[in-house]
Amino acid sequence: MANWSDLLSEINKRGSTHDIIRRKYLKKLSSLTKRNTIAYYSGWLQKPNAPNLSISDSDKNGFMNAISKLDTSKGLDLILHTPGGETAATESIVDYLRQKFGENIRAIVPQLAMSAGTMIACATKEIIMGKQSSLGPIDPQFGGIPAHGIIEEFDQAIQEVSADPKKAPIWQVIVSKYGPALLGECKKSIAWSEDMVRKWLRSGMFASLSDAEAKSKIDRIIKDFGSHALTLSHARHLSAKSCFDSGLTIQFMEDNQSLQDAILTVHHAFMLTFDGTPAVKVIENQNGNAYIQTLQQLIVNK
Repeated sequence: MANWSDLLSEINKRGSTHDIIRRKYLKKLSSLTKRNTIAYYSGWLQKPNAPNLSISDSDKNGFMNAISKLDTSKGLDLILHTPGGETAATESIVDYLRQKFGENIRAIVPQLAMSAGTMIACATKEIIMGKQSSLGPIDPQFGGIPAHGIIEEFDQAIQEVSADPKKAPIWQVIVSKYGPALLGECKKSIAWSEDMVRKWLRSGMFASLSDAEAKSKIDRIIKDFGSHALTLSHARHLSAKSCFDSGLTIQFMEDNQSLQDAILTVHHAFMLTFDGTPAVKVIENQNGNAYIQTLQQLIVNK
């Protein structure tokens, strides 16, 4: 007979109805692909003002929990639904995932993997997307202002004041809102982000290509995803087709109906979790190992 503590432990392990349903379909997806599956989900669409929505260093703990006891030789399918986040944390997470799985990682984007989420997707060998899926620009932001935009504004100020010194007082008011080191930090941040993505694409998605072929593809991708002058907005949604046209290795969900059904069922289960519970972020594997951040607390199931 199970005692009170045994039953309480079992209830806590199984979780709420949302947890049970979500884990059931994560397991089904993993069984279909014969690969490890980790879902990295943020509830920013449902709870835009909640804390801990973006990619951060604390997520490393969630990935450590999810990877524990997995057979890493089976590779990894990483389901991404995130608004993006910190560049340093993104670099650290990708480095950790590659140390565990090598380059045998696929990204699955059921709906949105924006900004740093797109950068993570670019670190995999291929990206699975559907007609409803989008990636986003990778240009860095400073307080919601594009780094490229700040540089462009400084350049415009120099050009206009050089041509007409009478405009100097006007531009002084505009430029004075920026800190003295901001221009240099913007340039460094852009170089950092682009260098990371270049390195990941070369060693992952385009590892089998010649240097010349890889460089041509990577240059096009960096231009299409990193140039604020082209994307116009950091919130721009780039469809599966536009990602494919830019040169990324895209597998279209619609080409495999069973896979599409399995992925979208998992996605809907996560969306219902954010709608019906206080959860704001979930990092979870196919075995139910979960790291769940809520509005009130952190829950870890192992």
